[in-house]
Amino acid sequence: MTVAAKPKPEQTILLRDDAGGVATLTLNRPEARNALSEALLDALQSEIDAIATDESVHVVVIAANGPIFCAGHDMKEIRANPGLANYQASFAQSSQLMKSITRLPQPVIAKVHATATAAGCQLAATCDMVVAASTAKFATPGVNIGLFCSTPMVALSRAVGRKQAMDMLLTGEFVDAERARQMGLVSRLVEPDRLDEEVAGLTALLASKSPLTLAIGKEAFYRQADLDLDAAYACGAEAMARNMTAHDAEEGIDAFLEKRQPKWEGR
Repeated sequence: MTVAAKPKPEQTILLRDDAGGVATLTLNRPEARNALSEALLDALQSEIDAIATDESVHVVVIAANGPIFCAGHDMKEIRANPGLANYQASFAQSSQLMKSITRLPQPVIAKVHATATAAGCQLAATCDMVVAASTAKFATPGVNIGLFCSTPMVALSRAVGRKQAMDMLLTGEFVDAERARQMGLVSRLVEPDRLDEEVAGLTALLASKSPLTLAIGKEAFYRQADLDLDAAYACGAEAMARNMTAHDAEEGIDAFLEKRQPKWEGR
């Protein structure tokens, strides 16, 4: 009698772990270099949408399993469904995710341990902060295969200077972690064996702040970034005045004056 082999359980392509007010989303397609397939983009979008209204989450970390952080869009999948309408849908899907990350009330940290290319570089650049290991590398190499990284360009050109962004986009060359830090793409750079410790310390620090204050500040930061000077100051002044009316601001200022720890209520 032949016993049929049990089917292998389907791999969970995105893992979520919540602890201490921190939600860690881990890309889990290591065999595919964590390429952003339609399913993985859907999973990320679903989690980001859920987190947006989850008051228990104060900070989000995007990490990855395997030797590559993220190799970008799943080109094998995209080429299997040719046609302008399908291509437009694919890139619109990833663009929506990136916008959702930027508009998320909570700060988002990319924990980059290795190579991030194309839309993987875009994902890192989209996050509010990037903590990278010295082993990380970044590139927008679409030009090498005849496909300019036009959607990664949006996030990259908002994270680094225009000349540096164009250098990466036009050449497709890799930028090492130290160079990425100098360019402004990386917020914090550590040795690989300290990456977990650095991210844990940073998330604990952010989680100790008023979530309402962080949300107000993040929204205002991105809103003013592309405005002219007068409009940017008007935006900043409006945000700060609105922030001052919040309970958390009153509590924080009183705690500072009274030399005690504040008690945040998120209102």
